[in-house]
Amino acid sequence: MTVKRFIAGVVCPRCSEMDRIRAWRDDDAEQQYRECISCGYEDAQSTTIEAQPPELATRVNQPHSSAPDVEEVVINFIPNPGMTKH
Repeated sequence: MTVKRFIAGVVCPRCSEMDRIRAWRDDDAEQQYRECISCGYEDAQSTTIEAQPPELATRVNQPHSSAPDVEEVVINFIPNPGMTKH
């Protein structure tokens, strides 16, 4: 026998009633169910984990082919002569 439990604080997506959703799990069918006792809304989700598709190759997630050609430059900071510290 499957135990159907009420889920506290959940709002029904159809009738917007709070605390009217109950949920249960069927391990034989590998499904998780939820239903609203006010309006009869029903929903089912699979509990099996599916493999993720590979990520698309973009410039952000690919390593750099070569370092950019950058010339090193030394920057000297000169204090502002009009500025005085107190």
